[in-house]
Amino acid sequence: MKKEIAFFDFDGTITSKDTLLEFIKFSKGNLRFLLGFLANSPYLIAYKLKLISNQLAKEKILSFFFRNVTEVEFNNKCKAFSKAVLPSLIRPKAVEEIKTLQRKGCIVILVSASPENWIKEWAEEMQAQLIASRLEVKDGLITGKLSGKNCHGQEKVTRILENHILTEYHEIYAYGDTAGDMPMLQIATKTFFKPFR
Repeated sequence: MKKEIAFFDFDGTITSKDTLLEFIKFSKGNLRFLLGFLANSPYLIAYKLKLISNQLAKEKILSFFFRNVTEVEFNNKCKAFSKAVLPSLIRPKAVEEIKTLQRKGCIVILVSASPENWIKEWAEEMQAQLIASRLEVKDGLITGKLSGKNCHGQEKVTRILENHILTEYHEIYAYGDTAGDMPMLQIATKTFFKPFR
């Protein structure tokens, strides 16, 4: 039997907006969101100029907004966000594609640089597996740092290969929308760039 597997980037590919930014707005309100990004603009500029890594820039943002928030409170916010906001961000064509692939027996995996916390429930509803960035938690509190590497760029491929032996698959699909997805697209037999716009 021919086995097939599909890897979908989440933010911008399945969703119409970056869910990290939308989650911060949902959690903290638009004013605190804007003030927070203003306060962190030196790090964001440094990242755009390739002076610091994607991971460091993300950790600065996460630390600013969520450091010392309890894991329980954070996850409750994530659940509320996944019910109240996430459905409006999902591209219907992406859902159609996932369901079409699943009907023919294809394994579907979401691969996201965003923290897994607010994607998990949607992935479960879609009966899709999830590979995503993980937040570090110490003494029940969010530290603002990531546990391990940011699931972005080459790290997406590293994490995929830790979990799947790709030579077992006759067809490998990959869907993405940014340069950070290119390494993942390169391991596929069929690639789709910005397919649901």
